[in-house]
Amino acid sequence: MMSAHTSFKIGGPADLFVSVKSSNEAADLIRLANELDVPYMIMGNGSNMLVGDGGIRGLVIQIGRNLSDITVSGDMITAEAGAMMSKVAAEAMRASLSGFEEISGIPGTVGGAVFMNAGAYGGEIGNVVKTVTYIDDKGDMHTIQGYDCCFGYRRSVFSDGGKYIVSVTFGLKHGNVDEIRSAMDEYSRRRSEKQPLSKPSAGSTFKRPEGYFAGKLIQDAGLMGYSIGGASVSEKHAGFVVNNGGATAADVVELIKYIQDTVEKKFGVRLEPEVRLIGDMR
Repeated sequence: MMSAHTSFKIGGPADLFVSVKSSNEAADLIRLANELDVPYMIMGNGSNMLVGDGGIRGLVIQIGRNLSDITVSGDMITAEAGAMMSKVAAEAMRASLSGFEEISGIPGTVGGAVFMNAGAYGGEIGNVVKTVTYIDDKGDMHTIQGYDCCFGYRRSVFSDGGKYIVSVTFGLKHGNVDEIRSAMDEYSRRRSEKQPLSKPSAGSTFKRPEGYFAGKLIQDAGLMGYSIGGASVSEKHAGFVVNNGGATAADVVELIKYIQDTVEKKFGVRLEPEVRLIGDMR
């Protein structure tokens, strides 16, 4: 069940699921899927996904803990796509490298974070990406510069599909380890105080609409704590939809639509989901 592989703890079965041990294995699987005409998708830690109750047809290739090596060289860190962001941040701190502080608490993997240009507290991962190595939809490997990744708000060239990240090199700056640790601790404290980390979710449910904050709009619409089935708007941060236990994807989708409709009716703003809806949403 895909519920075992996503932070939302929701999702039906995949027809096939493989957690690869190397980038070459991922490339071989892509080539094989193409030869057999089997649909496939690539995923990381599943921290920004809502998988449908009907599951996923075809092959799911997970680039996760088996592809998570991290190396430091001078002021650069290279991390495989399955490395957790928290681990990369810890390595940066140990090496007295600055630039990862604001984004150190982003949940999920490096690959997932670069895919959507994840950000927090005014920082975005695209700001520190030097190069990205990816596999294309033919199974061939490529490396591109950070400035060719077309980073924007919660998007990159990888968001368009057909390019699957296997490793990223970050360009950082030498700094003071105590100052770096202090900053990371402060961002961690703020995150734990304001975000519902004790319940399964996919992080921020909606993108920030221009000129507004999604959480503030939802709160002002009186929706904090509003529930449909096992899904509810967090009472700690209205920008998060959480799984209170036993939530289905249908519950979450219905709640997202209700939030969108209510906010649009009250404030004239249509919220756009940040969470990716994957698979059969029957």
